[in-house]
Amino acid sequence: MQLLVFGINHKTAPISIRDRLSQETAKIKKELKQELVKNTFAEFFILSTCNRFEIYIYSKKEAEVRKYIKEYIFRLFSKTLKGYFKYERDDLNDYLYHYHDLQAVEHLYRVASGLDSLVKGEDQILAQIKKQFKEYKKENFTDSYLNQLCLEAIKVGKLVRTKTKINERAVSVSYAAVELARDIFGNLDGEKVMILGAGKTAELTLKNLLNYGVKGILVANRTYCNGRKLADKYGGEVIRWEKFKKRVEEVDIIIASTAAPHTVLHQDDLFEAVAKKHGPMFLIDIAVPRDIDQEVEKLPGVHLYNIDDLKNVIDKNLNLRENEVGKAEAIIEEEKYNFQRWLLERSCVPLIKEMRADARCIKEKEVKRALHLLQNSELEAAEIIQQLGHRLLNKFLHQPTVGLKELAVENEKTKEVQLDAVKTVFAVGGKK
Repeated sequence: MQLLVFGINHKTAPISIRDRLSQETAKIKKELKQELVKNTFAEFFILSTCNRFEIYIYSKKEAEVRKYIKEYIFRLFSKTLKGYFKYERDDLNDYLYHYHDLQAVEHLYRVASGLDSLVKGEDQILAQIKKQFKEYKKENFTDSYLNQLCLEAIKVGKLVRTKTKINERAVSVSYAAVELARDIFGNLDGEKVMILGAGKTAELTLKNLLNYGVKGILVANRTYCNGRKLADKYGGEVIRWEKFKKRVEEVDIIIASTAAPHTVLHQDDLFEAVAKKHGPMFLIDIAVPRDIDQEVEKLPGVHLYNIDDLKNVIDKNLNLRENEVGKAEAIIEEEKYNFQRWLLERSCVPLIKEMRADARCIKEKEVKRALHLLQNSELEAAEIIQQLGHRLLNKFLHQPTVGLKELAVENEKTKEVQLDAVKTVFAVGGKK
């Protein structure tokens, strides 16, 4: 097996690096497609989320190809991230991790189970794997091996959540954003909040806000009808995207979660609003790439938190989930070797196809002979069928019989092992 994964995540790289790779996903995908056409490798799959960017590659070639693929991915990442390292002396190795074969299988299983997430056990990553896998499969970038790997990862993710309590508590990035707001205000009753974006994360944030008594909600989204649906569903007010900057002075909290490829809220947009307010303004940016320009922190009374800042909130809610990690890892360990078994079984598929092709050829010849006899011979049908069965039996077993006789005169040290293998294959002699 030549399965490789290269990536960065929230544990290895800062948000600026993750931002950059997220923005360049389409470009990187295009380059990998070109390498796929050139047969550098056989299959690939990119998993890009707010907390990770990973490339999964399956190669049918020998182990030495791994070195070339590794060097190619390093060059690809280096080119994409040029100028985004914090210090000139930084090296890509400081951010990038890579695994191969069963290590790669285990890694994806951990990702799908939520063990490698910012919030252990969170559910969104499983939906993201499903969505992105479906996209790559549709474009024929994945085939037998990565298809099976992704399907198994999804199965393992579900299994872990069913057999453990890893996701029992409502801990997620959106929940952490609300927890941060509660830490700031103490009580959210009567507070007014503006949500930028109408996607899944924004909706989850709204749900959690309502659970803690927020009554005033403004929803702004580039697609007005989507923003209106979300606002109507949760009793909020929708505002047109081009007007949201004029309403920021009305709120104390802004939670940004759009899919925009660039920042949407800048220092100048908040200058007048901050001057008019009597209290502080708290901004929580849970988008990747980021929605809010870091420069807004320079304004007096403005406090900005991004997705990396949420970890401190999340850590408070992980005790129960941490206790379940061992159980989840045991499931992953077992399923990892089940995948290895599938791979080993796959290795004999060409031989099985050849055996079946030979058997099919024998069957077709003998059936053709029997049909001819039925039409042209004076023999009874029962006798012809008996002949057919007898001839098929002899021809199917002829080569195995010859092979067994050859084994019988082989070296004594290997003969018994080989004969036991034959017993297993043919389910005879108690090897069933």
